[in-house]
Amino acid sequence: MGEQSIMANKARELYKNLCQSEWNTTITGLIVGFLSVLMMAWWRPWGIVGALRNWGDWFMYGLASLFGAESGIFEYYAEAPKSIFVDSGSVIGIGFLLGAFVSACLGKEFALRVPPHREMVKAGIAGVLMGIGSALAGGCNIGGFYNAVGSLAANGFAMMVGLVFGVILGLKLLYLEMEHISWGDGGAKTIAPPDKYKPWLGLSAFLVLCAASYAYTGSDNDYAASMCGVILLAAAIGYAMQRGRWCMVQGFREPHMTGDCSMAKSVMLSIAVVALGAAVLKYQVPMRAEGESVLAAENYVRGTFGWGGVIGGFIFGVGAMFAGGCGSGTLWRIGEGQVKLMMVVPFFAITNSILVAWFRDNDFEADGILGRFVYLPDVFGYGGTLILIGFALAAWYVIVTWNEETNKLIVPM
Repeated sequence: MGEQSIMANKARELYKNLCQSEWNTTITGLIVGFLSVLMMAWWRPWGIVGALRNWGDWFMYGLASLFGAESGIFEYYAEAPKSIFVDSGSVIGIGFLLGAFVSACLGKEFALRVPPHREMVKAGIAGVLMGIGSALAGGCNIGGFYNAVGSLAANGFAMMVGLVFGVILGLKLLYLEMEHISWGDGGAKTIAPPDKYKPWLGLSAFLVLCAASYAYTGSDNDYAASMCGVILLAAAIGYAMQRGRWCMVQGFREPHMTGDCSMAKSVMLSIAVVALGAAVLKYQVPMRAEGESVLAAENYVRGTFGWGGVIGGFIFGVGAMFAGGCGSGTLWRIGEGQVKLMMVVPFFAITNSILVAWFRDNDFEADGILGRFVYLPDVFGYGGTLILIGFALAAWYVIVTWNEETNKLIVPM
């Protein structure tokens, strides 16, 4: 075999490993954690619900413009939201979706998958529950749990407790559905472009991302110009999560469904990476920026350390089980063409938009109605906080690995 043939084989092998093979769960968790820290250093912790809320705000603003914003829920939407192409949360969502789409297309996995009729009904219910839960908890599984713990905020632990019990209840309800409900089993179909065109679709989406990033760099507005890195980092996270099929709700579900804890361990490792990165950034950046940085202690710490975080996490967990994906899992599955998750998004977005607008108008979070604002380093110091988070993750690890061998926490069918 000639040298050129060997090089071509190595190039194909690299393409297969990066774009077609399913990535190792542990490696994916490390990559997501690393990219999360980069996003935090570049601009802000990433999340999903911010994008959905911005999109929901625009929908409600459109209705308010059509029907009048004088009374009812429309009174919260008298002013236009920030543009979907400028709002940082929305840009993260757009980049995340495009990154997942690129991954699915390069891996020849993209297809419009229409679910059975019953799953479409469940999608609407799931979206409403996830919208309510994320409003109460101050974020979805990313902003309310993953990046909340990673940002050293106590409310992340409150949502985690709720998520565990919500996922367990959701799993029991799904078992009851399988046993007692047979309506709506038909209607599933798959619509897929020919495999030979899928990589070209992925390449086209990648070029759109590059063009968008370049366009942001030309903005005279510093805020808008900073979105050049945000959209690329979000795309990289979406790409990695789709490639590794990395879904946080699976980390809570599988220990109680099959006993497998590989995703749970990956999530733990990823949170540890984010927490360590956040500690370094938050300890130093406020000193340099005199508290004006988005990484200052008071930023991205939510006043939901209390019933808001626990109940919100519980409701969100039930909804995520009905949806078949958490907040981030919903978006990357949309990127690979899952129509059920496309149906989840509008219900999720509009419900969250309405509730958050109501909460803000009545100062529920500011007045401590949903819980307390607790930045853990203010209580334990940075070293003590990292030890606390490490202890919590170690306890989670011991529980799920013990269950993997004993099956004591399996939810029976």
